Amino acid sequence: MSGNCSSVVGRLSYRGHVTRRGWLLFVAMCVIWGVPYLFIRVAVAHIEPGTLVFLRTGGAALLLLPVALARGLIRPVLVHWRAIVLFSIVEVMVPWTLLSDAERHLTSSLAGLLVAAVPLIGAVLALISPHGDRFGQAQLAGLFVGLVGVACLVGLDFGELNLLAITEMLVVSIGYASGPLILSRFLADLPGLGVMAGTMTISSVCLLPFLIAQPPHGVPARAVWSVVVLAAVCTALAFTLFFQLIAEIGPTRCTIITYVNPAVAVLLGVLVLGERITTGMLIGFPLILIGSVLAARKRAPDADLAAEPAAAAATA
Repeated sequence: MSGNCSSVVGRLSYRGHVTRRGWLLFVAMCVIWGVPYLFIRVAVAHIEPGTLVFLRTGGAALLLLPVALARGLIRPVLVHWRAIVLFSIVEVMVPWTLLSDAERHLTSSLAGLLVAAVPLIGAVLALISPHGDRFGQAQLAGLFVGLVGVACLVGLDFGELNLLAITEMLVVSIGYASGPLILSRFLADLPGLGVMAGTMTISSVCLLPFLIAQPPHGVPARAVWSVVVLAAVCTALAFTLFFQLIAEIGPTRCTIITYVNPAVAVLLGVLVLGERITTGMLIGFPLILIGSVLAARKRAPDADLAAEPAAAAATA
């Protein structure tokens, strides 16, 4: 991938007809960003959360950085290193570490469903931002419905949940919703691959102390393969395919994957890990989806084009 993210987005008065390649990329992203919750759940049973995130970001950096360097995409990113550091903290280091820790106490299914509330938080942040739109009745109704869905998701099964893990997931969602705002305001004109390579490299360097303090020991093969999949497939390959998907079907349609990923997380959790579907999931998840669609249906055009690709990426 060459060029920058904004130029890709800018030339996308995207096609009305989705090609076969577009559908293949779309399906691939729906699956790829629905599976991290399963592999995180497997890995954190044997690897400390901070160490796991170091291994994930470090592995992705090893794959992305050489390509970005070969294409000359790192130099323009270095000028904006402060924004890259901030984006790395808000979008990767803090959320991924807290998500990994939360999944020691929550099922992968529930973690995936809670992240589905990110568009609701993004809508609130857009509302209170200086350039945010006024919400109409449909958007306010969407926020209300979505919040009711979150309340059902958590409240109906509250006796079985870990309050600290739920709080961690709230911080994760806030980070995932805030990251795209940083990206659209400070990094939208930079090469997408360069930004992600820089983000993964900075994150892995900052997280190195976790590996030193809590090195993994006696890790079984299934946990090792989980780390490999998280780094190579769910991070490095995922971002590469995602920017291709943007170029193929446009940024707005890409956001639909954020409504499919949680369903994939639930399906894999039930089929692979034997997790059960609870009453809160059955009632809360549909309400969250409906609320997210309503709350995010209308935004300022410029902010929409700049932020939506990152908003979809955030749910990974």
